[in-house]
Amino acid sequence: MLGLDPDPGTLWPVAVGGDEAGEVPEGERDAPASRSAERAAAAVERHCRAAIEAAGRACVGVKLQLACFERLGAPGWSALELAAHAAREQGLLVIADGKRGDVPATATAYAQALVGTVATPFGEVPGLGVDAFTANPLLGVDALAPLVEAAASARAGVFCLVRTSNPGAAAVQDRPSPDRPLHEVLAGMVHELGRGTVGEHGLASVGAVTGATRPDLLARLRQLMPHAVLLLPGIGAQGGTVDALRPVFAHHPAGGLVTASRSIVDAGRAAGGDPASAAAHAAEELRERTWALASS
Repeated sequence: MLGLDPDPGTLWPVAVGGDEAGEVPEGERDAPASRSAERAAAAVERHCRAAIEAAGRACVGVKLQLACFERLGAPGWSALELAAHAAREQGLLVIADGKRGDVPATATAYAQALVGTVATPFGEVPGLGVDAFTANPLLGVDALAPLVEAAASARAGVFCLVRTSNPGAAAVQDRPSPDRPLHEVLAGMVHELGRGTVGEHGLASVGAVTGATRPDLLARLRQLMPHAVLLLPGIGAQGGTVDALRPVFAHHPAGGLVTASRSIVDAGRAAGGDPASAAAHAAEELRERTWALASS
């Protein structure tokens, strides 16, 4: 899974425009803020499209980090829509990584924005139309229900945060209690919410985000969520390794989605080569290692 977290300050040269080195023409450097947002968003879209074209053939989908687009305002959302369209053109799944979660009424609005439509006096307005999105379960089952129901209606999926990949997660998500740590409570919620969504191949449409940076927890989490697809961030730049993910695929070869962002998109910067070629190579190498593990 190709993660796209575009930073307008570190885009591929082909996306930025200007001369061959990717420099912005001098006359554009002090443009009004609205014009800057438009140009930055257009460059972000070109960057994402180039990355998808380079690495997409080795991936099953793309994970779009919504915050990286939203910070550019309305032009950023347009770039997000175009990046999602570029992924679909390549036959890839699209996951919106926004970690949405709120009281039920607001959760419904989030669901409409991501996988549904909203009725207005002027007609239906479609949302982003992604194949899945990430959700924050900490407000409880009633807040998750509108997201899960909307995803089911759209034949989409939901990935609930269970054990995230950042180091600080341990202080909250691994905190012991009289019964079990929080991440196990959240895993139980995911399992119960997904019970009615299990398909003919034994996988549910309600999955979980479980960071690859804590492989010691994966066997237990897989036991608690036998039907959930696990979205696995943290490979590469955050220190996670594919070889440690074997428990994820114990029940099903499609039981996990390994996601990598910087280790693919920034591979050329590390190696000092062409960004597209380096990204393609890094993505193919990750695909081969993941497939070897999942099919063993």
